[in-house]
Amino acid sequence: MPPAVHYRVSMPRPHSHLLEVEATFPEGPETLDAVLPVWTPGSYLVREFARHVQDLTASGPDGAPLPARRVDKRTWRVQAGGRAVTLRYRVYCNELTVRTSHLDGTHAYFNGACVFLYTEATRHLEHHVTVDAPRGWRTFCALGQRADAFVAPDYDVLVDSPFEVGPHTALGFTAAGVPHEVVVWGDNVADAERLCSDLQRICEAQARMYGGLPVPRYLFLLYLTDKGRGGLEHQASTALLFPRAGLSSSRGWEDLLTLAAHEYFHLWNIKRVKPRALVPFDYSQENYTSLLWAFEGSTAYYDNLFVRRAGLMSAQRYLTRLGETLTHLHSTPGRRVQTLAEASLVAWVKHYRPDEHSPNSAISYYLKGEVVSALLDLEIRRATSDAKSLDDVMRLLWQRHGDGSGVPEDGVETAASEVAGIDLTPFFDRALRTTEELDYSVFSHVGLEPGFRTRESTSDKGGTPPPRGKGGESRPKGWLGLTIKGSATVGVVLDGSPAQEAGLYAEDDVVALDGWKTDGASLLSRCEDRRPGETVRVTVFRRDRLLEVPVVLGQKPAEAVWLARVERPTDAQKAAYQAWLGAPWDEAPGAA
Repeated sequence: MPPAVHYRVSMPRPHSHLLEVEATFPEGPETLDAVLPVWTPGSYLVREFARHVQDLTASGPDGAPLPARRVDKRTWRVQAGGRAVTLRYRVYCNELTVRTSHLDGTHAYFNGACVFLYTEATRHLEHHVTVDAPRGWRTFCALGQRADAFVAPDYDVLVDSPFEVGPHTALGFTAAGVPHEVVVWGDNVADAERLCSDLQRICEAQARMYGGLPVPRYLFLLYLTDKGRGGLEHQASTALLFPRAGLSSSRGWEDLLTLAAHEYFHLWNIKRVKPRALVPFDYSQENYTSLLWAFEGSTAYYDNLFVRRAGLMSAQRYLTRLGETLTHLHSTPGRRVQTLAEASLVAWVKHYRPDEHSPNSAISYYLKGEVVSALLDLEIRRATSDAKSLDDVMRLLWQRHGDGSGVPEDGVETAASEVAGIDLTPFFDRALRTTEELDYSVFSHVGLEPGFRTRESTSDKGGTPPPRGKGGESRPKGWLGLTIKGSATVGVVLDGSPAQEAGLYAEDDVVALDGWKTDGASLLSRCEDRRPGETVRVTVFRRDRLLEVPVVLGQKPAEAVWLARVERPTDAQKAAYQAWLGAPWDEAPGAA
């Protein structure tokens, strides 16, 4: 029997949040260095998982203790003498996110990077995991099973295969001939049949684009919580965190579907077609690539698009959501500071480590990457008279790099130019390597043009035209240029804004406006009722000192964006629109 690494995971005291792990490594070197990753693929932040490991001991095949000591933050060194080694240790798991691990009296969820020590010498071997679950609990994982163990062909696949253990009953459906399971923790989904039906339609839409699925089975892990939203893609599964209250509204349900569509599309885009800079993963430190805009931003573009293609979102609703994305982009001053390529490269210290200055100094590669991907799709459609699209680029990348060999840093640009039949270097130079505003003229290919207006309120996400009766010129609104977090605390002071010029700071607690008590929302709305150029007095507590700050209001910028139809579309524009969104131009717009 070929050598393998064997793990046994147990949870005899779930209320302690401690997983108990036993890891057995086959015969090997005189000295064994067992290490834990500092990050997990798909989440580009050094998380220092080893800080949660405790009580490690080592023994040989006869059970006799072996000397073991910690030599750095992530490494335990054992004097193995060439013998097989068994390590026993505990891992504290009390962080319920898709990137970490969580154990309590209701379930256990764990990612491999948080839990499984490995050695570089055995990384390529099979890794077997046996889970000792409490009575009445079941174990769910996308890995195949052999006897009582889950089996991964190597450590990389193990790290990419999260475990969920609990008293759950899985939902199920088949898409493109492949069985899919849905395991839900945190609450029951009121309409489980609808959930499975909608997910099936999305999965099949994606399978049609690629000509099938690259896995024999797939697992959705859905965690319903009081707050929080996020997902993490894996080799044959995904973990989704979603607020349970969102399931009760049509917009919330739509948001869950786009989240699921996003993570499912990663089956191809980054799980198998990935930046060459990430091959192989270096779990000891940051892995740098300038391509995250293509692997996350393009996936963000496709998540809404596949909900649309699955018939679960109207064409007009899709355009509204795209307009909301454009609004978010134009509300972020950092787009004029950081290039998209740099945003990808330094995700480790910018995107995943936001602070009050982030909106001024950085741009999200998800956000701008989505917009650039939409524009790239339309550029290709225009260049080929709608014979080709971004779909063809994704399929070409799959054909060339789906073996996991990795896409070179210029590979996406090369493939896009090849599909378009023209040199797209000028497009990429501007979109990726400068901070110039993006060129939206390509929207005219599908009969659309962007419109800009001021936001009606702090909850106005854009995406829609001005309310009826406000289509013409309206009175300019006063503007402070800050955001509020909580009820009355300054969250962000926008660069170059009146608030910044006057000396208001992030973390100031707003008390009054012009001598009258106010909270954050009232502060902003009352300033909008004033005219640009007027001076207002903002009273704040800065730490424990009361200050009054005079501010000369600016004019509220027109940063809410929507996509409007051109007044006199040509037949070619109508046809291009239908080819893009799969809906006839003359179809009733429907609800936005």
